[in-house]
Amino acid sequence: MARKRTHRNDEVALQNAVKTLLANIRFASVDEPVSSIVVTSSVPNEGKTTVAMSLAKAIATSGRDVLIVETDMRRRSLSGRLGVHSRQGLYAVLAGDCMLENAVVTTDVPDMYFLDAEPHIPNPADILASHRFRRFVKEVNSKYDYVIFDTPPVGTFVDAAVISAVADATVLVVRERFVKRAELLGAFEQLQKAEANVIGTVLNGCAPASGDYYYAYYNDSGDRVDMQSEQAASNRVPAAKASPRPSGPRVQRATVQAPRSISTARANGGAIPPDSTAAMIGHFAPKE
Repeated sequence: MARKRTHRNDEVALQNAVKTLLANIRFASVDEPVSSIVVTSSVPNEGKTTVAMSLAKAIATSGRDVLIVETDMRRRSLSGRLGVHSRQGLYAVLAGDCMLENAVVTTDVPDMYFLDAEPHIPNPADILASHRFRRFVKEVNSKYDYVIFDTPPVGTFVDAAVISAVADATVLVVRERFVKRAELLGAFEQLQKAEANVIGTVLNGCAPASGDYYYAYYNDSGDRVDMQSEQAASNRVPAAKASPRPSGPRVQRATVQAPRSISTARANGGAIPPDSTAAMIGHFAPKE
C-alpha cells in the first residue's frame, strides 16, 4: 500500500534535495571554490526564487554566512517572502548613498543576510554592467562566505547573463514539463555567450518516483541511466573474496575515485558537472 504523502514529507524531501544541491555545488568547485552564485531560469515561474532562498538557508544552517541579493529589479519578491524590509538597498550602495552594512538586513535564519533592491530602478542592465557593480561583487565576496543573486529569467531580460559574467558560478533552474526546449536552449546559449560558468541545472517541480525523494543518474552524453538494470548487472558479478585484515592500526588513509562513466544529478534539485550540462539540457525540456 502506498504511503500517503504529507506536507511534512514534502518539507523533508525539499530539505534533503537542497542539501544535496549544496554538496554538489561544493563538489563541482573543489579546485576553484565558488563564493558568488547566480540562480536563474529560462522563463518566469520556474521556481528560481524558491531555489535561491532554499539554497541560502541550507548554506546558513551549515555554519557559513550567506548574503542573498535581490537583482530581479523589475519583479521584486524576496523581501515579501523573507518577511524583512530595508529603507535602502542595492542602488543606494552602488550610488554611494549608504554603506553596505547599513543596507544589509538580517533574516530569521541565523547567518543568512539579505540585500534588497529599491523599486523603479532605471536601466537595471546598465547598472549591473557597470564598474561599480563589479566592485560591489568583489566587496561582498570578501565579506561573506557565499553570495546568491536571485536574477530575472535569462529569456526575459539580459540581467542574469550580465551578472553571471562576474559571478563565480551560475545555476539554471528548469521546471519539469513547463519550459519549452527552444526557450531552455536559448537561455543556455545566452549564458554561454556571456562566458558564464554554468555549473549545473536544477530540475524543479518533479514528482518523486517512490518515497520522499529520489536520485537520477546520467552518463556523460546526458542520457539517463536505468539504475535497476545497472544494479541487476552488478549483482551478476561474482563477489571478490575478502582479504585477511592486516594487523596494526585500523584507521588508514584511503583515496576513493568515483566511476568516470556516471555523473549524478539530483532529480528534484542537483548540480550537474559542467562537461555534461549542455547534453543534459537537451533532455530536460519537452519538445515543442
